[in-house]
Parts: sequence; structure tokens; C-alpha cells
Amino acid sequence: MKNYLILSAIAICCFSCKKSADTATTTTTTTNSTNVPDVYKKIYGASSVTSDGTFITIKSTGAPDHKSVYYATTNALYENFSGTTFGGVTFGKNPNSIATQNLTFKIPMNPAVASTHAATPGGPIGVAINGVPLFNQYAAMNAALTNEINGFDQWWGHPQQSGQYHYHVEPKYLTTVKVTSSSLIGFLLDGFPAYGPVENGVAVSNAMLDVYHGHSHAKVEYPSGIYHYHFTTESPYLNGNGFYGTAGTVSQ
Repeated sequence: MKNYLILSAIAICCFSCKKSADTATTTTTTTNSTNVPDVYKKIYGASSVTSDGTFITIKSTGAPDHKSVYYATTNALYENFSGTTFGGVTFGKNPNSIATQNLTFKIPMNPAVASTHAATPGGPIGVAINGVPLFNQYAAMNAALTNEINGFDQWWGHPQQSGQYHYHVEPKYLTTVKVTSSSLIGFLLDGFPAYGPVENGVAVSNAMLDVYHGHSHAKVEYPSGIYHYHFTTESPYLNGNGFYGTAGTVSQ
């Protein structure tokens, strides 16, 4: 009888664990809480966020946690979309589909202004808090982004040819659903944070920012002040003439 009760307790425990796993969200982040500053724990969509004391390493599949017309129709996150997208442009779906990636962002834990400001490359220049890559203001081959804006989905992102979903402009899902338009939205490869298009209740304009599309002062996460980027509704949307600091790396 005693053994039966023990086995029953184990079965109940296992059932409870399975139920918790079945109902858990799919976006979980593993962090090394000893070395990772609290601000990086806001990156909820990464598979892991760790630190060696010099660099923060962020690993992500890059798949958005919101619905998109670019998911396969069999995916629970697929949602048809029509009408207008960013800037009131009429939507036109591009031929690509979202595919999971194997992204590793390695950024300075203590970013500092660079003596030489390197231009942002094509491809990922940073990562949003949901693990989705951030791109610069250009389309492929440094073409004007105006040629691709009509392909942005309802949350203002889209996939490129290999299926890598990304944001060139304000990630609308983050600024309107997950956090706010004045919140921390992500980090660029140089380690400096990127915030939404509103600050102190005012829409941020290009005139309020420097040539790198940022400025310095205190933020909630950085009460002593820090240089930070902002999304704006005007080009270059997130970054201007290059990184303010020395960029880390991204592998994929």
C-alpha cells in the first residue's frame, strides 16, 4: 500500500509538470543571472542571454512572437493581411516566408563611443527584445527602403530571401502590445540600447537626434545616463551614419 501511494504521488507530480509545460509560453529566455545585468533580461524572446563579463551573448531563432502573413498557413501564428502598412502604403506581400534562424549576437556589455564610427552593414545590426533582428534603413544592395516598405506586414516587419524576419522600422507589435512606444525595444551591435519613437510624451524627430540617430541622457534603465538610439517615423528610422560605438558581432 505504501509503494502504491508513492507511485501515485509521482504520477500526479509528473502530470502537473506536463500540464505546466503544455501551457507554458514558447518564448522563454535562459539567463546567467550572476553575470547578466537586469536590463538584458528584458530580451524575452531569446533562447539564451549570457555574459562573460565583457560581452553579452544573445542567441535567438529570429522568429517573431506575433502573427504574420509571412508564416505558413499551417502555422498558428499565420494571419492574412491586406490594406495599408507602415506610412499608409498599400500592402503587397513579398514572395518570402518566415524560417527559423540560428542567430548569435555578441555585443559589448559596457558600450563606449568609438573613435571611428563604422557604417552599419546589410543584415542584422541589432536585436529586438523579442529576439527579432533589427536592420538598417536600406533594402538589399543599399537600395532605397521605399522599394520594400509595401511588403511590411501588420506589425511592420518582413522576411528576406532566406526567411530571416526582421524590422527596418518601429516594431509595432512591441511598441503597441508588448511594451510601449517609449520603452526599451532592443540593442544595436555596439551595445547601445534602442528605444521607441516617443520620449517624455513627445514624438521623437530626427532633429532631436545626432547623425547616428541617438542622443545621451538618463533613462529608467540607465539613471546615470547613456547614449541611446530611437526609432522614428522618418528615414533613417533607427540608425544614421553608422554605429555610435564599436560594434560586436552576429553569426548566423
